[in-house]
Amino acid sequence: MSENNRNDNQNAIDANSSPIRNWERDTLERLVFATVREQRAARRWGIFFKLSFLLLAFFAIWAYFDFNFSGSDIESLGRHTALIEIDGTIDDEGSGAADTVIPSLNKAFADAGSAAVVLRINSPGGSPVQAGIIVDEIQRLKKGYPNKPLYVVVDEICASGGYYIAAAADKIYVNKASIVGSVGVLMDGFGFTGLMDKLGVERRLLTAGENKGFLDPFSPQSDKQKQHALTMLNEIHEQFISVVRAGRGKRLKENPEIFSGLYWTGAKAVEMGLADGFGTVDTVAREVVKAEEIIDYTAHEGLPERVLKKFGASVGSGAVRSIYRGAVPSLR
Repeated sequence: MSENNRNDNQNAIDANSSPIRNWERDTLERLVFATVREQRAARRWGIFFKLSFLLLAFFAIWAYFDFNFSGSDIESLGRHTALIEIDGTIDDEGSGAADTVIPSLNKAFADAGSAAVVLRINSPGGSPVQAGIIVDEIQRLKKGYPNKPLYVVVDEICASGGYYIAAAADKIYVNKASIVGSVGVLMDGFGFTGLMDKLGVERRLLTAGENKGFLDPFSPQSDKQKQHALTMLNEIHEQFISVVRAGRGKRLKENPEIFSGLYWTGAKAVEMGLADGFGTVDTVAREVVKAEEIIDYTAHEGLPERVLKKFGASVGSGAVRSIYRGAVPSLR
């Protein structure tokens, strides 16, 4: 075979094998890049899990020290005025929840250095259950510590459920412009039956029990259910009135409107006997308790709880509760 023929055959082989070599190279490149991507992803996940572990450890350590040592410096102090704050709605969460207020009350009363306990209240009201539990505990503590008075200082507003709690105090101090009172109970909601009729929407509610759909906003309100709700509200109202009368005693200048749900300025509240005088936490500590040193016993929300709520850990349950909020009695 001539030299030219051999060269021609070799070129033909090289031409035929070029696609194969390209395919092999492309495959190897894809495998290499895939391996690199997997390694990068593995490193990223590794960093993520390590950071998550460090954050969880940090929160756990913070919560431990916050829970176990937050009040350790209080025990070493001398005579002082114990302060507990209720700011916002009286509810099963937050500073107005019984589970939050009661431990603070117990700690404040039990401390040998506290000369008196001051509740600073800034609340439009809320749950009669939470308010009632707090009042019961106040009355128990007052019997257990008869020489340690409990005073209430009203900030902007102390209405309804807030005043329910305040009435159990030995004395109530307000600002002249504070809003005080609203001794009443309500149960609110909406009715959509008329709108549903216009839109052609049919409500299909199945219940086992004649009144299981009690005050359903998408069903017509029956006179029987309305009367039952009013009876229940009146019963809770009487409980509220009893607490106010027992707490205020002869200082209360009763008139037909005092338990009607109206509220008044702090100046008018003093005239009516709903409050005892004007003052702030500082003036009460200095002039009434005679202990200017003020120690805050309020159970403040720790960093882990704030972070969890910020990222929406409690959004779901809060949304569910908000749907049914109007179906329960409220002191507000």
